[in-house]
Amino acid sequence: MSENVNETTTAKSILDVESLNVTFSTDGGDVHAVKDVSLSVTPGEVLAIVGESGSGKTVTARSILGLLPETAQRSGAVIVSGKDVLSVSGEQLRKMRGTDVSMVFQEPSTALNPVYTVGWQIAEGLRAHHRRASKAELKAKVITAMEQVGIPDAQSRFDYYPHQFSGGQKQRIVIAMALALGAELIVADEPTTALDVTVQAEILDLLRDLRDETGTAIVLITHNMGVVADLADRVAVMYRGDLVEVSSVKQLFSDPKEQYTRDLLGAVPRLGSTVVGSRKAAAASAKADRAGESARESARESTGADADPGKPRDERDSIVVARNLDIVYPGGFGRSDFQAVSSVSFDIKAGEVYGLVGESGSGKTTIGRAIAGLTRASGGSLQVLGHEMVGFKERAFSPIRRRIGFVFQDPAASFNPHLTIGECVAEPFAIHQRDMSPRDREKRVLELLDSVQLPKAYGARYPHELSGGQRQRASLARGLALDPELLVADEPTSALDVSVQAKVLELFVELQNRFDFAALFISHDLAVVDMLSDRIGVLFHGELLEEGTGEQVLGSPSNDYTKRLIASLPVPDPDEQAKRRGLARSLRTTAG
Repeated sequence: MSENVNETTTAKSILDVESLNVTFSTDGGDVHAVKDVSLSVTPGEVLAIVGESGSGKTVTARSILGLLPETAQRSGAVIVSGKDVLSVSGEQLRKMRGTDVSMVFQEPSTALNPVYTVGWQIAEGLRAHHRRASKAELKAKVITAMEQVGIPDAQSRFDYYPHQFSGGQKQRIVIAMALALGAELIVADEPTTALDVTVQAEILDLLRDLRDETGTAIVLITHNMGVVADLADRVAVMYRGDLVEVSSVKQLFSDPKEQYTRDLLGAVPRLGSTVVGSRKAAAASAKADRAGESARESARESTGADADPGKPRDERDSIVVARNLDIVYPGGFGRSDFQAVSSVSFDIKAGEVYGLVGESGSGKTTIGRAIAGLTRASGGSLQVLGHEMVGFKERAFSPIRRRIGFVFQDPAASFNPHLTIGECVAEPFAIHQRDMSPRDREKRVLELLDSVQLPKAYGARYPHELSGGQRQRASLARGLALDPELLVADEPTSALDVSVQAKVLELFVELQNRFDFAALFISHDLAVVDMLSDRIGVLFHGELLEEGTGEQVLGSPSNDYTKRLIASLPVPDPDEQAKRRGLARSLRTTAG
């Protein structure tokens, strides 16, 4: 362990965690989730707690608010504003929540109740602590909190429901709930996970401004090392329940003491890194060595798709061709139609990885779903494996769909919780290869699990029994079950820890080299897209602004929006991040 694990500051602490231990009783025995952790936070300080899933960071964070389940056995002390959270009564704890310490939960869509207005929900904590306040007084306080977090037209949007806000705005509302009672300490659990880089930058600016203006202390739980570099003053690194390193943010990134910390930082994808270049070179070499030996050679002979890696890209056959593509969602109930995609043109060559980036609502997922026949194309032309998707008939497209794999953004939601992982992976066979014998199906499932580096025994487990990274591997296995010529991967690593993400991305590269499928890779993480893609397209409000190689689009962008995306991307370097922050703010001001 690093010598500076118990580093403390000289200022009076607002939070002191002293020798915290947390153990959970399970059917398989006791699980020691947090082991003898000690740390402190002073007013106005941002302490980031980082580590992989299962490291104990969220359990530590929830201990600060007394939010652990009854099955948790706790020892030590968690002192917030002079009171020990672990020993106070339930009534005292309820009084502390909101006034002394509050929490920003990880997923605002689940933290907000869909049947109540956001104004009512923000006011809920105020009502609990200020029972004599009038409705007018409560509403005024709520509107002030909404304005404080940058919700436009807060007066009228007080009565809006959560679904009427964007993801970034919902995150701001959850932060407003945490701020409403003036808490001196905020615990923010992954407050920017799955947000676009531009929205993420705005949320980080908001938290930074709140810290500077009010002196609020923040405990930040995150797996994004770029976010740590952007916001944190100090960093605590956890591994399997242990606190292995605590240091200033600059020291951590310039001179990490522990090998685990170095591994975490090394797993962070970066734009144009030499590691990325070497992987692409290795991929190209592997394809060249395997030219003419594709596992799908017979299928490609029937479609005329030529993925010969020795050919220049422009000479390869296209398996996806979009020309002036329009996709419109009907309004219904008196509302106007919504133009999700407008006059977009691009192509995907056989054996090519095409990256699609842009903010939420830009049309990325809509295009991916249209290619797979899950969303209807409205106008222009979209040809997929030689089949026109504008006005397509489901019966005619069914044989084509089996040649397209799809990896959904959230495997936990896309897997049937009542089926085992093996049964989930076997679903494509039940639909498209009904004559396959149970024995052959089982054999193929085991081969697929092995190809994504999951032990065969995992086939008998249920989705909830796998970690996020393991579920994502299983999702890849299902997407590749029918040996597709095209794989649509929609944000497949957005919620993964950096080390797990690195393993999944390496696996993706390995599988793409081995099976030589083309891929549409959809992501808001520019560094990930740069790592994987042969070409990249940038979408904004349904329009394709520019496309080209990673070097062209991300190295020398021609569009101001692309420049703003790049400037908003957090990087694991505090000094570089400070420069980017200023540039991103300047570009946002210019655009706005």
